[in-house]
Amino acid sequence: MTESNFQFAHPELLFLLVLLPLLAWLKGRIGSVAALGFPSVAAAREAGAKIRSRAGGWLAALRLLALAALIIALARPQLGRGTTEVEASGIDIMLAIDVSGSMEALDFELKDERVNRLEVVKDVVAKFVEDRPNDRIGILAFAGRPYLVSPLTLDHEWLLKRLESVRIGQVEDGTAIGSALVSAANHLKEQEAKSRIVVLLTDGMNNTGAANPATAAEAAKAFGIKIYTVGAGTRGQAPMPIQSRFGGTRYQMVEVNIDEDTLKSVADQTGGQYFRATDTDSLEDVYGVINKLETTKRKLKKYEDVDEWFLFAMIPGLLLLGLERFLGETKLRRLP
Repeated sequence: MTESNFQFAHPELLFLLVLLPLLAWLKGRIGSVAALGFPSVAAAREAGAKIRSRAGGWLAALRLLALAALIIALARPQLGRGTTEVEASGIDIMLAIDVSGSMEALDFELKDERVNRLEVVKDVVAKFVEDRPNDRIGILAFAGRPYLVSPLTLDHEWLLKRLESVRIGQVEDGTAIGSALVSAANHLKEQEAKSRIVVLLTDGMNNTGAANPATAAEAAKAFGIKIYTVGAGTRGQAPMPIQSRFGGTRYQMVEVNIDEDTLKSVADQTGGQYFRATDTDSLEDVYGVINKLETTKRKLKKYEDVDEWFLFAMIPGLLLLGLERFLGETKLRRLP
């Protein structure tokens, strides 16, 4: 990333500019007393003609401008062109998101409005991604089977666009937790990152797919992949929208069944943790905790090329000072 910025090497010297108006004021208050005598008032008036009376003011202004330019030159204005290279953190993360039909349950809120679970999850996951700019992150969604939303990437702007496109109903319904874990692990196992993790969120129980969650966890452990699991949904019952035969929508309370024992076992087996999120705030807290648990220091390489611009202030300052001295020796010179 390349950026340019204007700066001063010695900005503290710019405070000298504040003294210039004070010098001008003092000069006006403590001027030298005229030492010439005039034979008559008319002669004095002629000597103080308008063009001559303003000469001292113009010369003083030139001197002040010259001093201001020289002070700016002393502060050394610079144009810096810096290049910053950010190294990847060494953490690769696959986010596995349940998009089964039960994710339409309206037991979460977003901006004080009741919305389905998936919309809240997408909002929280987007914030998680934004908080980890140096991690390679990928996303897969799953219902009756998993599908890749985005491979591992550092292009998080593109990743977030892909996340926004995730919808319920894009694949057959069901909750294939084991298959999702296998798929996520397959995208991570060949990577050489120092840390590889899966964050799997579901609101149900494994009820389809070819892989068993316990077997998938065992395989992930063999590859050194850590799994964090998140159970999303209120305890008890949640309102589920159901389409009526006449095209309307009615709501029916349904049981929330999350296989917490399996999710805990999967997490424990791989060195991760299991979390339960029953509302939007607790879901944000869960991803916040995971964010803190999986951290690494950023590595930055900075290169900077600086152009000195003091000549652009010093040369005009010297020219103004020379002009003031020259005019002071012409017909505009001040009377002694």
